[in-house]
Amino acid sequence: MSKKQDIARMRELETLLDYHSHKYYVDNNPEISDREFDALLSELQGLETQYPDEADPNSPTKRVGSDLTSEFISVEHRYPMMSLANTYSAEELGEWIDRITGEIGQVEFVAELKFDGTAISLTYENGALLRAVTRGDGRRGDDVTNNVRTIGSVPLKLRGKGYPSLFEIRGEIIMPYASFDRLNREREAAGEPLLANPRNAAAGTLKQQSSQVVAHRGLDCTLYQLAGENLSFERHSESLEAAESWGFNISHHRAICRSRSEIEAFIAYWDTERRALPFATDGIVIKVNSYAQQRSLGSTAKSPRWAVAYKFQAERALTKLLSVDFQVGRTGAVTPVANLEPVQLAGTVVRRASIHNADQIAALDIRIGDMVYVEKGGEIIPKITEVELAKRPADSRPFEYITHCPECGTELVRVEGEAKHFCPNSKGCKPQITGRIEHFVKRKAMDIEGLGGETIELLWENGLLRDIADIYSLDSAKIAALPRLGEKSAANIQQGVENSKSVPFERVLFALGIRFVGETTAKYIASHFRTLDAIMAASREELAEAEEVGSKIADSIVDYFSDQTNRDIIERLRSAGLQFEAVQRKQHSNSLSGKSIVISGKFVGRSRDDMKAIVEAHGGRNIAAVSANVDFIVAGENMGPAKRQKAEKLGITILSEEEFFAMIQDEESSAEADTGAPINEDTDTDTDTAIDTTSIADTESPTASQTAVQGTLF
Repeated sequence: MSKKQDIARMRELETLLDYHSHKYYVDNNPEISDREFDALLSELQGLETQYPDEADPNSPTKRVGSDLTSEFISVEHRYPMMSLANTYSAEELGEWIDRITGEIGQVEFVAELKFDGTAISLTYENGALLRAVTRGDGRRGDDVTNNVRTIGSVPLKLRGKGYPSLFEIRGEIIMPYASFDRLNREREAAGEPLLANPRNAAAGTLKQQSSQVVAHRGLDCTLYQLAGENLSFERHSESLEAAESWGFNISHHRAICRSRSEIEAFIAYWDTERRALPFATDGIVIKVNSYAQQRSLGSTAKSPRWAVAYKFQAERALTKLLSVDFQVGRTGAVTPVANLEPVQLAGTVVRRASIHNADQIAALDIRIGDMVYVEKGGEIIPKITEVELAKRPADSRPFEYITHCPECGTELVRVEGEAKHFCPNSKGCKPQITGRIEHFVKRKAMDIEGLGGETIELLWENGLLRDIADIYSLDSAKIAALPRLGEKSAANIQQGVENSKSVPFERVLFALGIRFVGETTAKYIASHFRTLDAIMAASREELAEAEEVGSKIADSIVDYFSDQTNRDIIERLRSAGLQFEAVQRKQHSNSLSGKSIVISGKFVGRSRDDMKAIVEAHGGRNIAAVSANVDFIVAGENMGPAKRQKAEKLGITILSEEEFFAMIQDEESSAEADTGAPINEDTDTDTDTAIDTTSIADTESPTASQTAVQGTLF
C-alpha cells in the first residue's frame, strides 16, 4: 500500500476504534470481541510507528498509556469549579426547596446521583479532547490530560453535530467496584497496602505519573454539567441530552421533578437501589432545571444557590468479629483494630474496623466471635457501633486487653485520665520511631516529598534511618541502590530534604512530634517564645503562660526537652540548617483582635490553612474545637453536622465565607472612620495573597450563558 492509503487506513481505524470503544464503555453493548478490537488497535499502532508524524494526539492508542513519567502543571479554570452546599435531612432539603420556590415561584428540578469520585473538567476544541484538569482549589487544578485519555468512557473525539467549537464539560472520575476489588487483590498478592476506598483510589490513580499505570487500573468517567459561552440550551436537562448524543457518558439515573414529594421519592428509591450499582454514590444532587432561573438565583462565593446535595446516611452491616490486632502509633498509643468476616458495606468489602480503646470494648462488651454492626460514614476505616447480643455464642468470654506491647514486648502503661494504653519504649519500639519520622516529613510539617511510609520503612530496614535527624545525612548513592527507588527517587528525596530547610519555625516545632503540640498550638508557642532556645529554656510555669498551652502541654514540652536523646537530635537538626527562629510578620489589621474563631469545612479558592492565616493576619485567634469560648465559626462547605449542632446548642454565631470577609471589611472601615486614616497600608507581601478578600464572584460580570454554567462542581 502507498503512504496515502496507509494514512487513510489510520483515519479509518481511528473512527472504527472510537465507535467500538463507545459501544463497549458507554453503551455497554459491544459489537465485536476483545480479540477483534485488539487486532484493530494493533494494526493502528503499527501504522503510527511507521508514520509517527501522522499520529493523532487523540488516537485510540493513547488509551493504552505510556510508561514515561510526567510532572503535572497547574492550570487556571476558565470557569471556577464551585462546590455544592450539603443537606443531611428531609427537613433541611425542604427548607432549601421552600426558599427556591418562595423566591422564583414554580420550579422544575433535575435530580441526579451524586458520584463518589474525584471531580474533573474536560475541555473540547473542534470536537477533540484538548485538556483535562482536576478541581484543585476550584480556581486552579492539575493538567492530567494524558491520564484521562486512557479512560475508555471519555471520548477523545466527539460524535454527531451541534457541539460548540470550544466548551467544557464537568464530571466525576470514579473507580468502579470491580476495578477496585481487582486492584486490591493484586496489591494483597504483592504484599502492598490495600487501598482504602474507591474514591481515594480514583483520586490517587488520576495523579499517577505513569499513564500506563492509570490505563491498567480501570477508571470510569461520568459527566453531568456543561460550561461554555455559546451554549444555546434553555434547560440543564436539554444540555445533558445533547452531550449524550455527542458521545459523553451521561448518567441515565436522573429524573425531572416538579414537587418536593417527587424529589423525596427519587431519594428514597436510590437510598435503597444504590447498593446494586457498580460504583459508589453518596447522595443525590438536586438542580433547578431552567438556566434563566439559575441566573436569577445566582451563587454565593462558594456554592450555586440553585443546586444542593442531599447526603445519604451512613450504611451499616452485620458481620462476625474474628480477632483483634493492636497497632502502635508514633506516640506509643496502642489502638485495637477488629478483624472481621468480610462483608459488603458502602460498595466495598470490609475486613477491618476500628474499636478505638479498651473503654469502648468494655462499654460495648465486644467479644471475639460476636456478631457486630459496623458503620462507614466518612471514615476510611469503618467502626464497630453495636453488638448483636441475640447472636452471641453460648461459650463467649469477656475480652481481655493486652498487657504488653505487640511490637517490642514492653509492659504497657495507662496514664490516669487517658483513654488509651501506651508503650513507654519510645527509643526502641520500631513503629514509634518510624511513625515519628512519617509525622516529621508530612505536608503540614516539613513537607519532604519522596519520603512516604513505604520508603521510610525501606530506609529503616536498611539501616539508613533511625531518627528524624538522620534524614539530613542520607546518602543519595545508598538510596539509589535500594529496591523500588533508583537515582531519580534519590534525587527527588534529596531535593525535598534541601527544600525543607526553609520551612518556617512554627512548622519545624510541630514536626518534632512533641506530644499534645498540634499544628495550631505550635504556632502560638512559636509566636510567644520566638526561638527554639527560648522554648527549651522555659519553665513549666513560663510555658503555661503562652496562648493555647496549659499545664498538660507544658509538662509534655518540658519532658521532651529534658530527654538528652531529643536534645542531641535538636542539635543535629540545627547543624543541618533548619529554622529555629520565628520570622516577624506584619499584621494586616486588628479587626479580629480578641476574637476566638473556629474554621470548619471547605472553602472556594482557599484552604483551611489560608483561612486560618487570614484570621491571624487580622489579629484573631484560631481555635480547633467548638466550645463556649468561641466567638464565631466560619463555615465552608461540608461543615460537620455534629460540630454545627454543638454550635447551635451553645448559641455560637456561624458565618459563611462571604459574611466573614464582609465583617472584616466593615470593621476595617469603621476603624478607618475612627482614625481618619487607612489601616496598615503597608501590607506585608508574605500575607497579601492570603488576605485577598475579593472573590471571583465579586469581580466577574459574566454573560448570561456564562452565568448559567459557571461555578459548577457536583
